[in-house]
Amino acid sequence: MNNDRSISVLLVDNHPLVLEGLRAVLETYEHIRVVGTAGGVTQGLKLAAVETPDIVLLDINMPKISGIDAIELFRSALPSTKVLMLSMHDSREYISASILRGAAGYILKDVPNEEIVEAIETVAAGRTYFSTGVSDVLLQRQQKAKNELLPITPREREILALLAAGHSNRAIAGQLDLSVGTIETHRKTIKRKLGLSTTAELTRTAIEHGLLEPD
Repeated sequence: MNNDRSISVLLVDNHPLVLEGLRAVLETYEHIRVVGTAGGVTQGLKLAAVETPDIVLLDINMPKISGIDAIELFRSALPSTKVLMLSMHDSREYISASILRGAAGYILKDVPNEEIVEAIETVAAGRTYFSTGVSDVLLQRQQKAKNELLPITPREREILALLAAGHSNRAIAGQLDLSVGTIETHRKTIKRKLGLSTTAELTRTAIEHGLLEPD
């Protein structure tokens, strides 16, 4: 990640006009810096290795390597870089696959320019962002998932929701009147029971099971 206050963004889309349009829009914002554009995933990975952008704004329909498959490639090469999907598709399959692969957000191409900027700002701040049309699809999925019990206790579900919302062990301990050590033990138990290893995976699981609303 860059140390300055601007948000560095790499644009990856196989449509030259889309790339030009996005660059033109984003460059009107002083706090956003477009560090490069790529028409394919391989080119994007090479640019990302050099520029280490804060955000990769990535289309799904890419030649040779799909945007969904590319999520893991970018996250593996640059763990601190966030991947924000920009797509014309609002299908549940694409959205779910993107979340499960590790995307920090998913926005539709027909949203206003201001919302694209808002999504970039939100993801750069360490939160997730889903545009309105995407949120509607997620909510439908959450309603179904609420009927599927996670193999954890009610207390663990409560702690999972708080962890996924970004609260620290200390903050959760204070809220639930428990010790920090107890919360850390619960965190480890939750991860073990659900087969998870990262906070991002905790967040995705909480969203999928209706414990946390997407931003």
